[in-house]
Amino acid sequence: MKLTHKIGQLLMAGFEGLTPSKEIKDLIQNRYVGGVILFSRNIESPEQCAELTASLQKLAPDAPLLIAVDQEGGRVSRMPLPFTQFPSARTVGQCDSVPLTYQFGEAISKELLGVGINMNFAPVLDVDTNPKNPVIGDRAFGTNPTQVSKHSLSIIAAMLDQKIIPCGKHFPGHGDTDLDSHEGLPRVQHEIIRLTDLELRPFVHAIENRLPCLMTAHICCSAFDDELPASLSASVVTDLLRRTLEYEGVVITDDLEMKGITDSFTVAEAAVRAIQVGSDMALVCHTPAEQYAVVDALTAAVKSGKISEKRLVQSLARILFLKEQFLMGSRDEDPEDLRELIGSEEHFDIAESIEKKALAKTTTMK
Repeated sequence: MKLTHKIGQLLMAGFEGLTPSKEIKDLIQNRYVGGVILFSRNIESPEQCAELTASLQKLAPDAPLLIAVDQEGGRVSRMPLPFTQFPSARTVGQCDSVPLTYQFGEAISKELLGVGINMNFAPVLDVDTNPKNPVIGDRAFGTNPTQVSKHSLSIIAAMLDQKIIPCGKHFPGHGDTDLDSHEGLPRVQHEIIRLTDLELRPFVHAIENRLPCLMTAHICCSAFDDELPASLSASVVTDLLRRTLEYEGVVITDDLEMKGITDSFTVAEAAVRAIQVGSDMALVCHTPAEQYAVVDALTAAVKSGKISEKRLVQSLARILFLKEQFLMGSRDEDPEDLRELIGSEEHFDIAESIEKKALAKTTTMK
């Protein structure tokens, strides 16, 4: 595999529009990007989404693309009607039913796979401990690590059973922040003993239970590194995640265009730093110029030795192994089957059961 092919696999890119943009076509065909992320801006209907993902895959010259989405349920849901509108993680956690949580994860996975999406940036492994947190809140399964672990593990199992890639987030824990990393760099000031007992526990449990992919957070965790965002910190990614927790799965950054990064670094600088410290993929969701700059910066870093050949080969091996595990084999859906699957009565009943059970539980507690 040529160097340009290897470098491209380290980037996941987003784009505008319901069909592949000129830039994303070029990035896939000529820069060999490893993955694409979809947002609501890219999805109009099940048929259109299935056609879009198929057309993206046809552009990939080598390994198939990771095609990802944030489909958590609740306010972070990218799939419009007639896709099933699932409740938030908090609502799922309030039910406190592991079988129902599994059904929730299974149904989401089936609908995503039906339209050619093979990776879900879920579950959220953060613990909701700060009522002033503007970004996590009801995206977490609960306010204690046991609750979060129990339900996230159930969803991870459901996704793995359906052969969709779960990506847990936001390591090492975004739950106790009072700033959105889209707007600046949040700080977590807790000591290591508290982080170990609370924030890190769901991540440890997920790693022990075959979580294949993990997303790092743009937060400053002062117990490990008082200056750098966790996503760019050797103390967090290399020492804590790779060495102490012995995580061997694929690590992807949160979007490098967020202000938690760009207030201090260029997107290209951040991508190089992320790969240097042990991440495998840089996520750049919006701007084509930034995506090209990342590929160029990574190429220059490898050629100059700033990123070693060994470091590059490690990431490439993890990414290709993930793709071999999950992406091999055709998944083309018959349009008739698609209409029966998306927003099916069975899936609607699961969503409704979660809402009703959660309401009954909260009413009883009052």
